[in-house]
Amino acid sequence: MAEEREYGAPEQITPKVLGDYLDVMSQSVFQSGMSWRVVKAKWPSTREAFHNFDAPTVASMSGAEIAALQKDTRVIRNARKIEAIQENARTLIALDEEHRGFKNYLQSHGGFEETVKDLRKRFKFLGDSGCFIFLYVVGEPVPSYDDWCKSRGREHHHHD
Repeated sequence: MAEEREYGAPEQITPKVLGDYLDVMSQSVFQSGMSWRVVKAKWPSTREAFHNFDAPTVASMSGAEIAALQKDTRVIRNARKIEAIQENARTLIALDEEHRGFKNYLQSHGGFEETVKDLRKRFKFLGDSGCFIFLYVVGEPVPSYDDWCKSRGREHHHHD
């Protein structure tokens, strides 16, 4: 719990481009099974390595570029997560085109739980808490953290 208190609530953003969504989502991807502190410390260099998370650029990186990232000390060198970020970039672009805006896609499900379910189905390494944080940071409606914990059968003071 100490870590959560120290980290505090993440800052919310108003996404202007698709890459803003990819950036926030990728933080959740890397955070899966890791400490926020580690991810946060590496984020400026991770952003640099991933072309500022420009979605089309990430989506079209070559196999050689992806392989190079897996050896790049600027990023958390988890091969499956690095590949997942590229796949997630491609999924973001497809949904953005299909719904004429990724925000429209996010708002097409009729509620928070439905949105989480669809995000988890379509995006890799985006777990339940990753979805909650992602939606919160990009300014989509989410339940209060306490209510969310209760709905998951968790007490707020337990750290999962």
